[in-house]
Amino acid sequence: MESSVDLSATGEPVFVQEDTQVDVGVHLREGTLTLTQDGVDLEPFHALVEFASVEERPWTAEKIKFSAKGPDGKSLGLSVDLLNDTCDGPRAGIPAAIWKVVALAATSAGDVGITYATPDPSPM
Repeated sequence: MESSVDLSATGEPVFVQEDTQVDVGVHLREGTLTLTQDGVDLEPFHALVEFASVEERPWTAEKIKFSAKGPDGKSLGLSVDLLNDTCDGPRAGIPAAIWKVVALAATSAGDVGITYATPDPSPM
């Protein structure tokens, strides 16, 4: 049984176009990617890619956050900044496999066919 929410809201929200951000999460199949940091192999099982569009320019991947298992089986997080220090292009030295994860996230965001309709306010 759902409980009711004691909440009210007023106003007319306005979308800010100057800096729009979208985070896209993708689950990774076990054994398809290995990240190695300081000689330790990590097996990521989830990636969250942060995309941004500044001043109506094309979407850019800014950061990727991995959830991974270490050799001891414990979960840990790893973040990778994808933009260079001046934020005007990709950071040098990012492995191609990480860019493939970014491409998977970008593709899934456009391909999942998410549609939205305002909920019917009448109770069921």
